[in-house]
Amino acid sequence: FKTTAQQKGIQVVAEEFTNDKATDFMAILTAIKSKKPDAIFYGGLDAQAGPMLRQMEQLGMGDVKLFGGDALCTEKLAELSGKAGSLAHATCATGGASVQKMQGGADWKKRYDARFPGQFQIYSPYAYDATYVLVDAMKRANSTDPKVYLPALGKTQYKGVTANIAFTPKGELTTPAVTLYVYKDGVRTPLNCAACNPHGGSVLPPCRILAPCTPPSLA
Repeated sequence: FKTTAQQKGIQVVAEEFTNDKATDFMAILTAIKSKKPDAIFYGGLDAQAGPMLRQMEQLGMGDVKLFGGDALCTEKLAELSGKAGSLAHATCATGGASVQKMQGGADWKKRYDARFPGQFQIYSPYAYDATYVLVDAMKRANSTDPKVYLPALGKTQYKGVTANIAFTPKGELTTPAVTLYVYKDGVRTPLNCAACNPHGGSVLPPCRILAPCTPPSLA
């Protein structure tokens, strides 16, 4: 992370470490505060990001942006932060498009919620499509043997709920997406410009200073 950030012209002013059991970040945040960062990147879970946001506000760091990945990008983050004002400055990313942006997302979610009330998770439609992509490959190969249907899987051209699915020779999606979320009035909300190709340019303006605070397992 640090190397790529610096290549993009971001000045990294501090590096701190914690663990997935921690809830008190006052010492870490106090050290970071003295560096006057524009933003903090935290590569951890919502269970830690929530208290961190609350403590950032307590330390007068409510205007410092908090960036993170899908591990903290949950509906529960608002509750875990105590709906701290600093939550409004949190931006997080998840792999894939939001269900609202998917070509069949809205109708599919209505059917899913009707059958499995309260069970929807952010990757539910991807698990659904993944299952049907496998089934499609098995049908085309006329076999349930992985050795037989894997070559057919690589030639997939499947219209799914999430997108039109196909793979590169390396097995990656040909049209991957990343969604950025913010929290408006305590509700996780996708940015209008959020869906983007992760191999393309950034959709966020560069920050002058970034202070990563990453657990050792994610460093």
